[in-house]
Amino acid sequence: MNLNEFRGKFQELRNNGFVPSLRKGPTGIGYTFESLLGLDENNLALPDIENVEIKAHRDNSNSMITLFTFNRRVWQIDPLKAIREYGSFDVNGRLRMYYTMSLTPNSAGLFLNINEREISIQHISGEVIATWQLEALAERFIQKIPALLFISAQTEERAGREYFYFYRAQLMKGTTPELLSDLFNIGDLLVNLRLHDKGTRARNHGTGFRTYEDRLPLLFNRITDI
Repeated sequence: MNLNEFRGKFQELRNNGFVPSLRKGPTGIGYTFESLLGLDENNLALPDIENVEIKAHRDNSNSMITLFTFNRRVWQIDPLKAIREYGSFDVNGRLRMYYTMSLTPNSAGLFLNINEREISIQHISGEVIATWQLEALAERFIQKIPALLFISAQTEERAGREYFYFYRAQLMKGTTPELLSDLFNIGDLLVNLRLHDKGTRARNHGTGFRTYEDRLPLLFNRITDI
């Protein structure tokens, strides 16, 4: 399927108005959209747009999603040392740093600090835990999501079944360090630490960069209605 074929199929789907969900639960919207367009689930191949991803979004949803992970050469202190100084115990007694970081210090005294070139996780004492260059984050984002088809849908419930009206498709590409910085500053882009103490080393599940579904368009600098 190329872009023109997609445009035609989407127009047909939009003209159909509300359609019933083909699967219950949160994944119903994506599964229904891709099924009705004849696409394989979680796979869209448009020959003139490499690695396009589809994200079907309910207008009333503000759930969070992980955009990408990035850990390479960012830690300014040993991660195991960081866990033992600033971690907390889970219900099983495991020491860990599972924190969603923002500009406001958390219970461990950790917070995000942002300047024009980088963001960092710092402690209120002044100690810098990890640092990411905004340019590197923008490159990682484009590598992970070079293009996104963002599908907006209204929803309603009829006799206990969810229905979707897919009314808008937007092709989104590109980002800049400035866009990312703006979203960090207003709290729409967050850093999710996910590591724990393994005894002799830190087990890192990948630092996630997360945003809200309805904020996704703010991450891109080129948006075209399809």
